[in-house]
Amino acid sequence: MQLYLPIAEMAVNIFVLLATGLAVGFVSGMFGVGGGFLMTPLWMFLGVSPGVAVTSVASHVTASSFSGALSYWRRRSVDIQMTSILLSGGLLGTVSGVWVFTKLRTLGQLDLLIKFSYLIMLTVVGSLMLIESILAIVRIR
Repeated sequence: MQLYLPIAEMAVNIFVLLATGLAVGFVSGMFGVGGGFLMTPLWMFLGVSPGVAVTSVASHVTASSFSGALSYWRRRSVDIQMTSILLSGGLLGTVSGVWVFTKLRTLGQLDLLIKFSYLIMLTVVGSLMLIESILAIVRIR
């Protein structure tokens, strides 16, 4: 069953979209990671342009972040002071990110920056996870 996405200007199988949402939501819930850095590359692999993938994933990230925060709030495990500081930094980062996003779109360099940013981010995260895993193995021995 195909679903036409007018902004992305393409048709995608609705079950593929549901499966990616389910898989990324599951991984996000299990490991506490943001779904955006997982969902955006998946959508780009499906042929959605990077700019559209980044902006479309925002609703998924918002929903999963809110439900996770609510769950932790109920357990009384949210540090309000840390949350406030992170929120202010996040808002500043978001505003500057939207500004850069808009400028790069007008210059026609948005897709290149998004792909390059994901390459760097996933390489750094993967490398840090590898180092942490090696150090954990060494500590055990």
